[in-house]
Amino acid sequence: MIQGGCPSLRNLCASASSALKNQGFGSDSFDRLTKRIIGRAIAVHSALGPGLPESTYEACLAFELEKEGLRVERQKLLPILYQGMIFYEGYRIDLLVEGVVLLELKAVAQVRDVHLAQLLYYLRLAECPVGLLINFHVAHLREGIRRVINSRSA
Repeated sequence: MIQGGCPSLRNLCASASSALKNQGFGSDSFDRLTKRIIGRAIAVHSALGPGLPESTYEACLAFELEKEGLRVERQKLLPILYQGMIFYEGYRIDLLVEGVVLLELKAVAQVRDVHLAQLLYYLRLAECPVGLLINFHVAHLREGIRRVINSRSA
């Protein structure tokens, strides 16, 4: 717990997103990036199948994305500001790709509304433009992918 302003991940995605837009990286580029991520997730799922712990899929997907030359951060702390205090406990982003796409990974029998709400909350808190909820506990991975747009991002 730290007192004062929130210097951490908040605005990180917004800064990365603004920088990319200034370089001509528009919404179609976000589409291309999420398609690349989904392609690598499908490769991981095809190799491993369903039924493994979430951490296994996270490690393998991060490896695949890095092989593609993408910048990946694992288990990124997402602090919250509460009554003037910064708390670093509790919130961790599974994977953050290129500073703009937030990945929330699951290995559950059924994705529930609370999982989508969690991703949207993380997107808003980090000011990221787009996120993917990927559930690896399905027969065909395409059935386990949800793309979420943060309408409040910069």
